Amino acid sequence: MNYFEVFGLDRTLALDAAALQRRFYELSREHHPDFHQRASADEQARTLETSARVNAAYRALRDPIARVEYLVRLEEGRETEPKEGDVVKPKAPPQLLEEMFEIQEALHDARSGGLDETTRATLVAQRQRLVARRAAEEERITGELSAAWDAAAAADRAKCLAAFKEALATRAYLRTVIDDLGEALGAGAALGSAGAALGSAGEGHVTHHRH
Repeated sequence: MNYFEVFGLDRTLALDAAALQRRFYELSREHHPDFHQRASADEQARTLETSARVNAAYRALRDPIARVEYLVRLEEGRETEPKEGDVVKPKAPPQLLEEMFEIQEALHDARSGGLDETTRATLVAQRQRLVARRAAEEERITGELSAAWDAAAAADRAKCLAAFKEALATRAYLRTVIDDLGEALGAGAALGSAGAALGSAGEGHVTHHRH
């Protein structure tokens, strides 16, 4: 079973978070190894495998962004998550290349020891802007694009998947540049008063991890 089937769901993205959590607790109790200690070794092994799959399914589906990422992998026939060693630094989507040129120039200067106050102020402002843009991209993924997937006919779902992949690539690249800017500026403390503004802008969904 794929992760949606574990919870008896269709491949839909508009999920009731509370209902998903209740079903997770039910399945967790049902397949908890402590309730199967008198079972045969084979049955206990199957229980452990099922319990692990329930946990993995819940991790993938409870977070809206992770849910979209899983759906894309599933639809492309690669259900499992990429191994850590397979992760590569995201490339800039074509529409961002020209826009990122100025930032990359400033980053190069900073890494070469040229982080004067003017450059620092530029990088801080650019990082704030990219944080807000990443949050907007995540909102588009979990809102507009997810709603389009749920409403799409089967013939239109390939187009929806392409839109997801482009948006996820943009989000991943923005996150990478945001992290690079943070490192160049010095572990957040060097952001000074801009750090408070950065936090209020919202670093995206706080439950999202680097996927």
